[in-house]
Amino acid sequence: MSSIRRTLERGVLRDVALTCLAVFFIGLSYGAVAVASGFPFWVPAAQSVFVLAGASEFLFIGIVAAAGSPVAAALAGLLVNARHLPYGLALPPGVTGRGWRRLVGTHVMNDESVVFALAQDDLPRQRAAYWACGLGVLICWPGGAVLGALIGSAVHDTNSFGLDAMFPAVILALIVPDLRDRMTLRAAVAGAAIALVVTPFLPAGLPVLLALAAVLLLVLAPDATREPGQETDEQPVPAPPRAAPPATATAPPGRSR
Repeated sequence: MSSIRRTLERGVLRDVALTCLAVFFIGLSYGAVAVASGFPFWVPAAQSVFVLAGASEFLFIGIVAAAGSPVAAALAGLLVNARHLPYGLALPPGVTGRGWRRLVGTHVMNDESVVFALAQDDLPRQRAAYWACGLGVLICWPGGAVLGALIGSAVHDTNSFGLDAMFPAVILALIVPDLRDRMTLRAAVAGAAIALVVTPFLPAGLPVLLALAAVLLLVLAPDATREPGQETDEQPVPAPPRAAPPATATAPPGRSR
């Protein structure tokens, strides 16, 4: 951990800490909802450690609580976690470590750790940000789930706390400074619009996948989205000065050598 503190800037560490705090509060909500829905205490505790994927865990609890099949709930959770496939491809080699560390690094892969890693400039900072956020979530999410399960056994109306709004509020606060960039703002607005439009018609998690795919297409092909004649943020590169033609040794008219 000392090497992580030396590698990362103070602002990055602060943002990681705020994100992990938000994850902790969402874990509170998850554990309380699970126990209030009739699940024993050990279910949210075990899922928060071995699954470590909040969206799929919420989806599993919701489907089974609504008298759905546990197999269908598990398959739906796997479908939601399919977003980890492009995450793994986007990470540079060496970020998750080698050998047994790679197994742990793959387990702590989540939305937040990947985002913080890709936001860094070089491999050492990417590795430090990935592990700082990944290990922080590994501690905060199960801790929040266990504490939330204890709260849920005593408080039945857990929705009255509004804990589910904590995480999106913190994430929004983190990305607001980056929205000054025109391409980032365009991608964020497009992804949010797509997610809002398809959310009433698709299961939980799929709107995020569609929004992610649209944002990737928008970022990877910026020239295709630019209208003809539209100015860009880049300044045109001036053409190099043309060299003067070499002088020729010709005699004036009417004179000979």
